[in-house]
Amino acid sequence: MAGRGSHRLGAFTVLEILMVIALIAMLTGVLVTGSIRLANGRVVTPEDVFWKAVMETRKAALLTGREVRLSFTDKDKERALVARSADGTEQRFPFEMAGEIKLDFLSTQKGSSSILLGGQLVETQTIPFVTFYGDGTCSPFRLQIRTGGEGRVLAIDPWTCSLVLPAGTTQR
Repeated sequence: MAGRGSHRLGAFTVLEILMVIALIAMLTGVLVTGSIRLANGRVVTPEDVFWKAVMETRKAALLTGREVRLSFTDKDKERALVARSADGTEQRFPFEMAGEIKLDFLSTQKGSSSILLGGQLVETQTIPFVTFYGDGTCSPFRLQIRTGGEGRVLAIDPWTCSLVLPAGTTQR
């Protein structure tokens, strides 16, 4: 009898195995939930809102086969891109970030009218809206985005309604 207690088998009990599985499941749940919250907490930029509006407006034009106009409104403390179709339906893409945001649709003809504003060259020849056509194209335009004092201009390809890469830029 004395020798019986000193020998122990090197196996796990069912309870130990279940506890390890439960611990792994809890850690996985915490990591997945935390990563989803982290991904959803990403700051939305004005470019993100613009590209979402472009995709949805182009899609609406393609599905209906009719023109849809995209414009920027900054009235009554609501800053949003607004897509309006010929039948009067409207879709809004609000800018929910703090601070000053100014969007201008510009003509594609460079060298027109521009001023120096706070050390930034700002173009002043704007167009009131951009038209997306039922064939998937859009009117030629450039987008000027100003947030605070910083300004940048994006050139848009009228055939694909996507960003025109600057000369000398390689895509990976």
